[in-house]
Amino acid sequence: MVFISEKAKNKLISLMKKEGLSKDISFVRFGVKTGGCSGMSYELTFDQKKQEGDKFFKDQEMKILVDKNSIPYLEGITLEYSDGLDGKGFYFKNPNAKHTCGCGKSFSS
Repeated sequence: MVFISEKAKNKLISLMKKEGLSKDISFVRFGVKTGGCSGMSYELTFDQKKQEGDKFFKDQEMKILVDKNSIPYLEGITLEYSDGLDGKGFYFKNPNAKHTCGCGKSFSS
């Protein structure tokens, strides 16, 4: 299971509207790729189509897709959003990460 905080949900909906998308027909896609300062980095995009092997989740009324290769790294992850003075933006709380970089955008497991 993957999760989205209330604050992150509100920001995602706002971004979707700006791109002419709707949470009712669009997906938020979580993924990981090799790279970043800690070895792997997170990907967060909008998508309109489910691909073969995608795992589907729903949290905070948001439809979420995770590709099959990313699932082991993202199980139990929570997408958060901060609009505080540090200007962090989206970041992930990942219980599987052994090390996370200072920006919260990459990790190692």
